[in-house]
Amino acid sequence: MMSKSIFKQNLFQDKVILITGGGSGIGAGISKVFLELGATVVIASRKADRIQKAAEGLRKLTGGKIFGMSCDIRDRDSVKGLVSEIMAAHKKIDVLVNNGGGQFFSPAEYIRDKGWDSVVATNLTGTWNLTKAVAAAHMLKNGGRIVNITMLTDRGFPGMAHSCAARSGVEGMSKTLAIEWANKDITVNCIQPGIIASNGMSTYPGWKAMAAQALRTVPMKRLGGCDDVAQLVAFLASPAAEYITGQTWAVDGGRNLWGDTWPIGDPKPLPEIELEKWPWE
Repeated sequence: MMSKSIFKQNLFQDKVILITGGGSGIGAGISKVFLELGATVVIASRKADRIQKAAEGLRKLTGGKIFGMSCDIRDRDSVKGLVSEIMAAHKKIDVLVNNGGGQFFSPAEYIRDKGWDSVVATNLTGTWNLTKAVAAAHMLKNGGRIVNITMLTDRGFPGMAHSCAARSGVEGMSKTLAIEWANKDITVNCIQPGIIASNGMSTYPGWKAMAAQALRTVPMKRLGGCDDVAQLVAFLASPAAEYITGQTWAVDGGRNLWGDTWPIGDPKPLPEIELEKWPWE
């Protein structure tokens, strides 16, 4: 998996990057790009064995400095413990990428209270927990970059009322923090991935039919890759984006713009859908 990077080597040398959910899917793609650009990367996820396996895989893939640590982002004590360990080992956290999250497809009327609470706790409260802890430990005094990975929220997302509500909350929070923390040299931005052909797609029932349908709704007539998102994360974390904050960026091949008023013909044949799979998965 070659990254299509425009950045100079060692752009993030001497920088410490914390990426939640950094061991699979989009998160692994983000981790890989930062490692290729010279950063020290810490990836965090709830399951210790899986995150360690991912860290070893990314280390072999890039030769970079990467550490895997377990953390339940819903648990504030777990988050504080993670941040304390990173600060003790590395003395700083320059960039936080809030990529950890999760959801399930369900019509709104069938979402149970426990399911709603779990998705909001993971995607909204978990993002807040990490953001607040990292800011308090380092960024409020030293500046930093925060990039939050959300989802396409602008037009509604049937089957995802819980996650759409939580991710919209993250976007609203990010705009507010961008203003409050602007004079502290902290930027806060969001990225909305479209339909990304990562291995995580295979966890949804009927994913092949869903992906084939989604393909027809993308003006570029292809699904995105993890690297499409990762390159934008790197830009927003770089010195080139130091005057950009409080913005939400869609990486979706134009999907959020397009209705059905102006038909766009499908190529024949439509490209086959191949999911990206990391070697350790």
